[in-house]
Amino acid sequence: MNRTLLTLSLALISLSVSAQNNFNTENRNTQPVTAQPAPAPVVKGVVRTSDGKPAGWVNVLIKETNNGTITNEAGEYFFYSVPEGRYTLIVSFTGLKTVETVIDVKKGDALVQDFVLTENKTELQEIVIAYFRSVNDRATVFGKSAIKPMDLPQAIATVSEVVMKEQQAQRLSDVVKNVNGVYLSTTRASTQESFSARGYGFSSTNMFRNGSRVNSGAMPEVSSLESVEILKGGAAILYGNVAPGGVLNMVTKKPKFDFGGEASLRAGSFNLWKPTFDVYGPISKKIAYRLNGTFETTDSYRAKVSSKRYYINPSFLFKLGNKTELILEADYLKHDFTPDFGVGSLNNTIIPNVHRSTFMGTEWQYNVTQQSTASATVKHAFNDKWQLSSVLSYQNFDRDYYAVERIQAKANGDWGRPLGRVDTKENYFTGQVNLNGKFKTWAMEHTLLAGIDADRYLTETYNYDIQGKIYDSINILDPNKFVRRTDIPVATRVTFVQTPVNRLGAYVQDLISITPKLKLLAGIRWSLQESVPSTTTYLAKDSVVKGKIKVDRAFSPRFGLVYRMKPNVSFFASYSNSFAINTGLDIYNNVLPASIIDQYEIGVKNILLKGKLTVNVTAYKIINNNLAQTAQFDRNGNPNNNSNLKELTGQTTSNGIEVDVTGNFVKGLSMMAGYSYNDMRYTNTPDKVGSYIEGDRLVNIPAHTANASAFYTFSEGALKRLKIGAGVYYIGDRIGGWNNTQGQSQNYSRMIPVKAFTTVDITAGYNIKRFTLLAKLANVGNVLNYYVHENYSVNPIAPRSFVATVSYKF
Repeated sequence: MNRTLLTLSLALISLSVSAQNNFNTENRNTQPVTAQPAPAPVVKGVVRTSDGKPAGWVNVLIKETNNGTITNEAGEYFFYSVPEGRYTLIVSFTGLKTVETVIDVKKGDALVQDFVLTENKTELQEIVIAYFRSVNDRATVFGKSAIKPMDLPQAIATVSEVVMKEQQAQRLSDVVKNVNGVYLSTTRASTQESFSARGYGFSSTNMFRNGSRVNSGAMPEVSSLESVEILKGGAAILYGNVAPGGVLNMVTKKPKFDFGGEASLRAGSFNLWKPTFDVYGPISKKIAYRLNGTFETTDSYRAKVSSKRYYINPSFLFKLGNKTELILEADYLKHDFTPDFGVGSLNNTIIPNVHRSTFMGTEWQYNVTQQSTASATVKHAFNDKWQLSSVLSYQNFDRDYYAVERIQAKANGDWGRPLGRVDTKENYFTGQVNLNGKFKTWAMEHTLLAGIDADRYLTETYNYDIQGKIYDSINILDPNKFVRRTDIPVATRVTFVQTPVNRLGAYVQDLISITPKLKLLAGIRWSLQESVPSTTTYLAKDSVVKGKIKVDRAFSPRFGLVYRMKPNVSFFASYSNSFAINTGLDIYNNVLPASIIDQYEIGVKNILLKGKLTVNVTAYKIINNNLAQTAQFDRNGNPNNNSNLKELTGQTTSNGIEVDVTGNFVKGLSMMAGYSYNDMRYTNTPDKVGSYIEGDRLVNIPAHTANASAFYTFSEGALKRLKIGAGVYYIGDRIGGWNNTQGQSQNYSRMIPVKAFTTVDITAGYNIKRFTLLAKLANVGNVLNYYVHENYSVNPIAPRSFVATVSYKF
């Protein structure tokens, strides 16, 4: 597959260069050569907004020749070499309605054709330089149904490509910190980023790319994304076995029929170098392509830690008719980096006082992650009321990992470094078909969604004889106390484990407009999951042990009411029930029963000051009858190193409130802010030794999170084209480690208190025609804090750092 992607990429790059040459030859919208006068344009004009202001950076295309250009800052466009004939001029811009007109070009005559866009200057300015349009103004594709956000009884958050570029987002955590109530919870060994919302983690079941599940073990490439969508609250009716709290969808960049693209180079602290390219355009009148990719190399503020990434993402759009289109997409990511468990803990309860750059691992340890995906999306419109869409996708995930791990030192700092070895492959096949339609029964309007989906997962893992064995001993407080080993131990495979999972679901949902102001959303999903705990092959004995098939079935209902008090004010209330199927086994190798989750949500959505201000407030309650977590100890009472061993810990209740604010009060200014409060505790646990204590907050869940950011672009005067911005991000007090249990053998609290922290980023940039320079200083105050995974992976946040990006748009 890698060779195929490389060949395809080289072919597309060659095609792009050829297209660019043709584009430049046929459309000489450049400065004239010094020795020659510029040729007179054959077709020209000005694009303006409805208030008469010039509209810059708008695409103008001659449909019959696929020749295109963009307007300059004065809204002017020019075509120079256009043969005599009749043509269609198409004017388009992201977020705006496309305008077309037919022109007749006659030999020797210059044709002037002006256009007027329906949006006003303020709205166009928001699209060009702002963060994103109000989330209350734009339906998310992730919802599978084109329901307007003001009519949806659920909180939605969207982070656009503009935001990601302005903030120079490097990882998905840089994007998610703009969404209140969704936060980076742990970074186990720095091998992956784990996110949480409303007290629940986003595992692989809650992470999607273009609506299809993806493995959360790989760190996604942000430069390939057009937007990141988050549906908060219940999503089981749409996606089946998902954890409560919300789901996250990454939308990749799509092909376009007008030629364009961008090339950039990012550099920064810790030897960061990252060239990126993105090119798109037409192959023919009915086929368009897009190709983006990057290479990234960087060291770290952590000693002896480095990272290299390779990424490529080709896609094609086929117009199969006036009502049907096909999108083919693929991508490949390889990430080679040093696993790093941070500074660890002392006596399982204290974060050691060591410098944040101190590395406890070996020079030879490694983690190589590879992920390949491919998908086909077909959309067909029967008419303007009924549409059918289907998505088929495949994903291969591969992790090769070998390191010393789990930094759990004694109180004096002595630590016997245990070895860990992972060699796992996962193959995902997913498919879904959705039917959307609008119709009326008497005076009531209906927005109907009906669909089916199916998933097939196969996980293959090799286990090794060195797992958990002590490599050597060091002292994390005194590096000179012991002599460290440097050799790489031989690791021998002992077992091969295969774990297949099959999922099937069918769902129907209807938004009923009872009156223009009152709407009812009702739906139900039927889910089936077939799990085989594992099939284990003992390689030395050549014997096989098979697990028993476990089948779970459930219905998941959803109800919601929306009251549109005014066109710009919407109140909602909703209830949903989900059936969380718990994979893995208990410590006695028994399958776990499912968890039943009830979610209640109320809120209000507002679009104020003629669209210049959006304020949304949401309150929720989530009750999980029996929360499943990784078991702390195995059946013999030893610390558990097997993430497949789980335990049911009792009922939990998560209560919270969220506030979202976005605004565009002044020309050139865009801002967004948010605040969330969450209280998740054990509310009903078994009254026996080893049970969690009722009333205790769960670990790794901050009570308070907040975010605020703003960008301002000067449009007049001496500072014209200069942009400045700042972001402030707050994570409240939280608890790391493990929750305490009744009658525990430890005579100390197993919970590690972690203080709140606030980081500040500042940004400045300048734009000259098609060149843009951006620079950012992150964590201005050089704040020190930690992400804590259980009590063995305690990773410091990054210190103050600098990054700059120069880009050229063509």
